[in-house]
Amino acid sequence: MTAKLWKAARCIASASAFLVLVVIVFGSHAGSQASTAPDRQNTQPYRVSVDLNLVVLNATVRDRQGRFVSGLHEQDFGVYEDGVRQSLRLFEHEDVPVTVGLIVDHSGSMQPKLGEVTGAARSFVQFSNPQDEMFVVNFNETVALGLPGAIRFTNNPVELEGAIWRTAAMGETALYDAVVSGLQQLQEGSRDKKVLVVISDGGDNASTHSLAQVTSRAAESSAMIYTIGLFEAGDPDRNPAVLHRLAQATGGEAFFPGEIGEVTAICEGIARDIRNQYTLGYVSTNTAQTPASRSIRVVARAAGRGKLSVRTRTGYRAGGGPR
Repeated sequence: MTAKLWKAARCIASASAFLVLVVIVFGSHAGSQASTAPDRQNTQPYRVSVDLNLVVLNATVRDRQGRFVSGLHEQDFGVYEDGVRQSLRLFEHEDVPVTVGLIVDHSGSMQPKLGEVTGAARSFVQFSNPQDEMFVVNFNETVALGLPGAIRFTNNPVELEGAIWRTAAMGETALYDAVVSGLQQLQEGSRDKKVLVVISDGGDNASTHSLAQVTSRAAESSAMIYTIGLFEAGDPDRNPAVLHRLAQATGGEAFFPGEIGEVTAICEGIARDIRNQYTLGYVSTNTAQTPASRSIRVVARAAGRGKLSVRTRTGYRAGGGPR
């Protein structure tokens, strides 16, 4: 199969191993003409259909010093599902545009921190791909999209700053509901790669969703979740374990700055992380259709590169949606 066909398959494949029917139509405007001129359908040159159980992973590779590692080749990676090595069918290392949701805590304790958070959002945009599309979810005990109703997505830093300031910092915390809302909004985006950046203390005392529900939805989605924990040492509402769990389930990363001034640098680092990832895809050698959780481990080795670490999604649920 050609590299172009695999790239097309990747564009509609879930990052969590769904059964995908890929239909590539060669011919000018064939799809739009089909509904208006059925008698002209036979003018299409040909159609290729491929059934794939394609597992797509976004992987960040770093060296011992924590630096991004570029220039690796397909043969430098080993992908294992339940301990069994898999053959790669898709390999890319490109800076592709993404759909990004900024999930911002507006509970009462966040009031003095919002200025720094909006500055960090501005830096995130500056270090992101210019073709990224972004949105904001604000939450305290209620959850609301930050951009005005007519604007669904933007890459304008001024609009994003305004979106964060649209909600006052007061009240309790519905973190789980906000993450679910963010995952839903991601599906409205046009980019294949999806990311959430959650800024919160990790506590929740107002959601209708449970932690089990939100972590299940996060793991079932194709999104990577990065979390930034903002809380004081004695904050009774802090819950770093939740922020760790959301990030680990999706191949993202959790950050806990010692000072609020570190948030900007963290957001810049997240933007760079997103832009420096490898995309790996394989068709599982395990053909069992019974729903079951399967674990994934990815390793990278290359001569002269020293010890390399790989961060990616750790598993999926076969036969019943991703884990």
